[in-house]
Amino acid sequence: MKRYGLKKLDEAANKYKQTLGNIKGKTALIVLDISQKQAFYSLAPLSKAIHELGGEINVQAINKKSESLPVLEDVWKCCSELNKGIKNNKTKALNDFISIINKKCEGKIGSIFKEPEIRLYAKKNSFEGSFSLPYKTGWMTEYRRNELITTAKVIFSQVYDLKNSEKVSIGFDLLRKKEDLGLPIEDYLDSFQISYAMMESIKSQITGMGASTSKSSQMDTPERISDLKSTLLGCELCRNVDEPIFKVYKKLSDLLKISRMKTIASAVFAIHGKGYAGRHYFGECIGYPSEDKKTRWLSPGQMIYKLDYYPQTALDPRDPKARIGFTETLPIDIFIKTSNIDWIKMKKRDDKIINITHKCKIIRVIGKKFGNYQTNIEVGLVSKEGKRRIFRGSDVETRYLINPWYLKEKGIKAGTMANIPGGEAFVTPEYIKGQFIGDVVISLDQSYTLNRKDPMIVNCLGNNYKVLKGPKKILAKFAQKKKEAWDKLINQEKKKSLPKQIIEVNKINFTNIGEFAINTNPKAELCNYLIVNEKIANMIHIALGSGFEADRATYYHTDIVIDSPRQELDIYGVDENGKKYWIHKKGKFII
Repeated sequence: MKRYGLKKLDEAANKYKQTLGNIKGKTALIVLDISQKQAFYSLAPLSKAIHELGGEINVQAINKKSESLPVLEDVWKCCSELNKGIKNNKTKALNDFISIINKKCEGKIGSIFKEPEIRLYAKKNSFEGSFSLPYKTGWMTEYRRNELITTAKVIFSQVYDLKNSEKVSIGFDLLRKKEDLGLPIEDYLDSFQISYAMMESIKSQITGMGASTSKSSQMDTPERISDLKSTLLGCELCRNVDEPIFKVYKKLSDLLKISRMKTIASAVFAIHGKGYAGRHYFGECIGYPSEDKKTRWLSPGQMIYKLDYYPQTALDPRDPKARIGFTETLPIDIFIKTSNIDWIKMKKRDDKIINITHKCKIIRVIGKKFGNYQTNIEVGLVSKEGKRRIFRGSDVETRYLINPWYLKEKGIKAGTMANIPGGEAFVTPEYIKGQFIGDVVISLDQSYTLNRKDPMIVNCLGNNYKVLKGPKKILAKFAQKKKEAWDKLINQEKKKSLPKQIIEVNKINFTNIGEFAINTNPKAELCNYLIVNEKIANMIHIALGSGFEADRATYYHTDIVIDSPRQELDIYGVDENGKKYWIHKKGKFII
């Protein structure tokens, strides 16, 4: 169904481009209130225009007031005074901080303190500031708005179990240049409506909404306003650490009152399209230490979410501060169909699978042959020493800030994360042996569909794997993703921004298989997006790279979905006495 005027979208973007002129290499800060719907939807053609002109964007949609924006303005003012040669306590503190971090980061981080070249503030009928840009929403038609809001309420109620006292933040995605979108522009436009409906459903509890320019590579320089916010927040969380960098930071923080950025939303919903945030240089070169300095984190997000599969989680006694659920730039119809469901009921099928696997030592997956290839794997659940890998569900785990299962089993306070839509029972396997045919979709810098005539063929070698064949484009993207992940790991080893033992864990697991999962969402159907396809009931997926247990961490996680009905997969568990417990027969659930 065509509901967007793409011609009008292009016309609006071109009008903006005529006014903006040459802004290549410049950064735009765009500020609006979440109640300004016309301004929000004008972000679509405006972001398209700025990105096509070679600029970058940071959007802050605030709910009446912002804690972080005044802090950023004070930091930018101080930086401007420093550059003008003004000497006072504040400029000296900022200069000391920039000097010490630039030394550690080889001069690559000081530029993030520079104020944005373009400022745009939403007024009644236009963005005003560096330019005057009238709102342009003629391209937009609201679609299934009431159902979107109902779906949002279901998600916040069932997936998050959101309390009236809790605060929520929302991340959304912007339009990039056409050649950089990777997926249909209509899906990105749909995601604007989805994120706005999520906000409207709990408007009084929203702290704000945000978006910024995505990068093509993990190794790219990040959009600098986002990176500045992350650096300040991460340092604020570590301000009492007894290390030279954080002693210098604390002086700066006290003078500029950076602690005003104190509110962290306890629940986060985010939509992510193609690309990466880029390199977070402070985390990669310095790291954020726990207060007792027993471990270090790579980003403030890791500290805030404190997920159980981070090796640092067991070593840092602080509680997680937020839980997160995320999705991709899904079409509205798919988002509603897969998420406006009874999540608690769906969890019951997960629980059936989990209960079966608790009895078993291995899972067997056997499909029909396709020429020389066949999905035929053994998934090990128990180590030689008797340690069991536990299946878990992915449905309503974010009802809790602190993971209750992990606290009971390990005595460790870890956070929670959810996919939206949900629907899978998954495990970090002890090992996988055999071969599988990946024929649906794969996740790299975005979701890519796979052609059953040219599938991914992967040999599983226990705690290693070898990709035998696949589409050239996919193999090239996968090789690039792995190389960038390895380069980041080696750089962090050189900089000692992570403890040696954590670096070693990530190295050991670099060519491991991190996940085996059985999909359970009864409403999910084939589409362009992995986050949906890896939930389709009767399909399965396997991830190369990082697992979901701390001893199996590494720097990438690449999911590959397998069409169980097409391959007529038999899936069953086997206990220590050889008894079989069936889950699928010929590609269909029998439980």
